[in-house]
Amino acid sequence: MLEQLTYLHGAPTARGILKAEAADFVVNEDLGFAPCGEGEHIFVRVRKTGENTAWVAGLLADAAGVNRNAVTWAGLKDRHAVTEQWFGIHLPGKSEPDLSVIESDSIQILQVKRHNKKLRVGYLKGNHFTLRLTGLEQADGLAARLQAVAAQGVPNYYGEQRFGRDGNNLEAAKAMFAGKRIKDRNKRSLYLSAARSMLFNAIVSARIEQGLAHQLLAGDCVMLKGSHSIFSEASITPELEARLASGDVQLTAPQWGRGRLASQGAAAEFEQAVLVPYREWCDGLEKAGLDQDRRPLLLKPEQMSWQLDDEVLTLSFFLPAGAFATSVVRELLLADEADHSVRSQPDAHSGQ
Repeated sequence: MLEQLTYLHGAPTARGILKAEAADFVVNEDLGFAPCGEGEHIFVRVRKTGENTAWVAGLLADAAGVNRNAVTWAGLKDRHAVTEQWFGIHLPGKSEPDLSVIESDSIQILQVKRHNKKLRVGYLKGNHFTLRLTGLEQADGLAARLQAVAAQGVPNYYGEQRFGRDGNNLEAAKAMFAGKRIKDRNKRSLYLSAARSMLFNAIVSARIEQGLAHQLLAGDCVMLKGSHSIFSEASITPELEARLASGDVQLTAPQWGRGRLASQGAAAEFEQAVLVPYREWCDGLEKAGLDQDRRPLLLKPEQMSWQLDDEVLTLSFFLPAGAFATSVVRELLLADEADHSVRSQPDAHSGQ
């Protein structure tokens, strides 16, 4: 899927191996708030190595003596990685269970604290990543590319994980749009999300290909930094150009659904033209009841730092909720992911 999308900084020449071992991909989830200490929910911070998010949730449910749907999380994390994330357990009127029974060499309970609200998908600030890419080859231009990514960011593409092995989530979405009934709500949501993500990626790729990654079109819908509120102006003004250059606002692309595009004029025409070959996909998303939304066109890793040795790149950065670390790596080098018996899960759930 991603190999067909346009690079912001040109196709990389360096190669390396991602996730040769779990410790090469470290993720620390940041909710953006601390549990308040009281309420009918228990928040549990878990460090897991080589374990599936849903599997750990099931273990917590069993230990707490609750139904599995009483255990929630803010975002899925990779299986073949070392990750720290929060789980929420709904335990109204019950004392705190002994969760230490699930601990093992691969699962550790780091913190348990009550909270007064349910932990929902997408309710997180973001994730801190520390990645180690090994076996570097043809890395002469990698230092300059790291500087460029730190300064200008990368395309905010949805990663390969969103689309499933060999794009099977998209195939399932296509069958669903053709009339196949999907009773499982989670699978239905997954397939709809994959279809929507494909359309977003297509628009971002086309915009970069046309040299419009940092350039306003009349009617562009932009997002305010911080508040994430959006607005569109019919014409390009010097003030808006200055705000874009300073980072006060970001260009966005649509996440397709029902209703009118938030963009207008030339920007809306550009987005609609890109999606002409995808009309059946757009119709399917609208009929499924999804509403129009927007997502930043580019992604700028925060707190980005790195150490580059002869054959190893150690890279650290923070990404907001919904962003993919693999999209940052993609712009830096051609990463061969080590072959593991179980396919990794998404590195950060979009919570859309």
